Amino acid sequence: MTPGFPLEATASGAPASFPAGLPTGSAPAGPGNFPPATTEPAQPVQNGARPADALNGWAQQVGTKVGIPVVAVQAYGYAELVLSRTMPGCHLSWTTIAAIASVESAHGSANGAVLGVDGSVSPPIYGLPLDGKGGRQLIADSDQGTLDGDTTYDRAVGPLQFIPSTWNSYKVDADNSGVADPNDIDDASLTAATYLCQGGRDLSKAESWWDAILSYNAVQPYAQKVFEAANDYGQRSRT
Repeated sequence: MTPGFPLEATASGAPASFPAGLPTGSAPAGPGNFPPATTEPAQPVQNGARPADALNGWAQQVGTKVGIPVVAVQAYGYAELVLSRTMPGCHLSWTTIAAIASVESAHGSANGAVLGVDGSVSPPIYGLPLDGKGGRQLIADSDQGTLDGDTTYDRAVGPLQFIPSTWNSYKVDADNSGVADPNDIDDASLTAATYLCQGGRDLSKAESWWDAILSYNAVQPYAQKVFEAANDYGQRSRT
């Protein structure tokens, strides 16, 4: 594993305040002080709209630079913005969420899925059954197939590839739709951010960053891929 820390880039175009309030299920405030972004979005968000749409101007610029769909960039930036308020001591960067989503599902495009303008992926993304074969874990069905459609084994679900038990423990309704959906990139990104920041982690510290990624998937080559993607996005977004 390459030691060190990926080059971060913050959601500098994020609004200084939440246009629709904190999403339901967000984590309680933590210690620390991470300064909020200061650039307001060009267009205010109307009531009932997807909160991440407030980042459209910033996401358009960044998405072009890093080659990520704008809808996905909005979701990652919004996750950073929320965590800067709810768990400020974590110092999460959108590039970390983007890197995980890249490795897990190519930003919601795995298995022929298409990322919609509302952040949902269609058809839903399901991983292989966790049946203990091919190096996979053995995890018997834990949700009666509600999330993953499999009543025998669990499967990872959505663009951030959550197993049902983890999703049900940390899920967040980031777009205020009334439902926390692992196949919605807004919900999945903020849930992943919340999960990574558990235990008082400070992701501005290299050791904590690596620990967080390995808690997501305890495979060193996986963590290295995430590191390389995060570092690449950080570099390219600053050009």
